[in-house]
Amino acid sequence: MSVSTAATDQTVCAPLPVLGRDVTVPLVTGGEVTYAALDYAASAPALQRVWDDVAAYAPYYGSVHRGAGYLSQLSTDLFENARKAVAEFLGCRESDQVIFTRSTTDSLNLLARTLPADCQVFVFETEHHASLLPWQDAQVTYLDAPRTPRQAVETLERALADRTVSIEGGHRPALVCVTGASNVTGELWPVRELAAAAHAHGARIVLDAAQLAPHHPVDIRELGVDWVAFSGHKLYAPFGSGVLAGRADWLRAAEPYLAGGGASRKVTRRTDGGVDVEWHESAARHEAGSPNVIGAYSIASACKALTEAGWDSLVAREQHLVRTVREGLAEVPEVRILSLFGDEAPRVGVISFVVEGWNSSHFAAALSAEYGIGVRDGLFCAHPLVRTLLGSDPQSQGECGAPEAAPGEKSLNAVRVSFGAGTPDEHVERFVTAVKELVAEGAKWTYRTEDGRCVPAV
Repeated sequence: MSVSTAATDQTVCAPLPVLGRDVTVPLVTGGEVTYAALDYAASAPALQRVWDDVAAYAPYYGSVHRGAGYLSQLSTDLFENARKAVAEFLGCRESDQVIFTRSTTDSLNLLARTLPADCQVFVFETEHHASLLPWQDAQVTYLDAPRTPRQAVETLERALADRTVSIEGGHRPALVCVTGASNVTGELWPVRELAAAAHAHGARIVLDAAQLAPHHPVDIRELGVDWVAFSGHKLYAPFGSGVLAGRADWLRAAEPYLAGGGASRKVTRRTDGGVDVEWHESAARHEAGSPNVIGAYSIASACKALTEAGWDSLVAREQHLVRTVREGLAEVPEVRILSLFGDEAPRVGVISFVVEGWNSSHFAAALSAEYGIGVRDGLFCAHPLVRTLLGSDPQSQGECGAPEAAPGEKSLNAVRVSFGAGTPDEHVERFVTAVKELVAEGAKWTYRTEDGRCVPAV
C-alpha cells in the first residue's frame, strides 16, 4: 500500500497536533483522502511535540547509568528526569516508585511477579486481557460483569468479605485489578469507590490506566490506588515504553522481574563456584538491561504536553466529539452501541457498536477502503466482555469473518471507533456520515477474506 503526505487545513480544532495528520491514502473507489485515524484506543498517533523533543535529543543519545562521558551523563539525567515527570503527572506519593516497562501488559505482569505468597487476586471479567491474564500463578477470583458502577462496588465488597482465611487466622494478602476506562465501551469505572472498598477489606488495588491516562487526569493519591499502569503508545508517545508506578514494598521484596545488569548492585563469586547477588532496592531492581531512554523521554514529553494543554479544555473538547459520534449513531436504527452502564454513564472517546445486517469486519473494511477511516474490529483483546455485551444477538455473516473470532463465532465481533486530543472535528463528522451512507446504501465495493482480514476484492 502506498501512502503520501500533503498539506491540509482539515486538522483545525485539534488542540494537540499529531504526526500523520496530513497523510493521504488511496480509496478503492478512486482518488485520495486525508486519513482519519480513529483507532486511538489501540495506538494513538505521536504528538508532534513528542516527536520534536525526541528528534532534538537523538544526536545526544548515550548509554544510561553506564558511562562517564558527557552524552552518557546527559542521557542518564534525561532518563531520571523523565521518571520525575511521570511521578508528577500521576501525583505519586513521595515513597512511590516509578518503573519504566515496555507496556501496560509488561507492567501488570511485573506486578504479578511481585505478589506475596498466598496472595488472592480479584479481577472483573470485563478487563482487557493485559489485566485479566497476568495473575495465573495466584489464586484468582473472576468477578461477573456489573451493570452499574454501584453494582461493581457491591460485587467487589462481597467477594472481598468472603475471601479465604489463611492458616494463621488472618486474611491472606489480596490485590484488586481494575480498569479506569473500558477499552471496549469507553465507560469510566468507579475507581475511587473501588479503592476504598479494597482498602476497607485489607486489600490493595492496581489501576489499569491504559485508556484513562490519555483522556483524563490520573492522580494516585486522589484516587486512593496503590499502583497505576499505562502504556506510552496510547499516550501519544511511541517507542515501546510503559509505566508501573506505586507502592515500593512488594516491588522491593520480590526477586527482579529480569535478572541482569542494572538490576544488580553487587555480584560476587562464592567459594563453591556459584555467585551471590545483591539487588538494587530502587526502581532499577526491575529495569535490568539497557533502558529504553527514548521511550521514557517520549512518555515524559507527552505527560508535559497534556498537562500544559490543560485537562479541563481537553476533556471538554473530547466530550464534544463523543456527543457528535453517539448522537450521529443514534440516528441509525440499525446501529447498537455497546454499553455496560447505560447511555448516561461518563466515558472517554472510545465507542464500540454493531450494525444489523453487517459483519463488523466487513463494515470496518468498507470504512477504510471507501472513506479512508481507520477503526478497529474484532473482540479488542477483551473477549469475555465483548461476548457478554453481544450475547446471542444475531449478526449477518457478511462477506468477511471476524479476524479474532473462534470457529463458530464468525459473527461475534464489533466495530470500535476511538479518538482523542489530536482528532479534528472533520474526522468524526466523516465517520458519522460514512456510517449512515453504508447502512443506507451498502458498500460500493465487494470484499473477501485474506489472511484472516477482510479486504477489498480485486
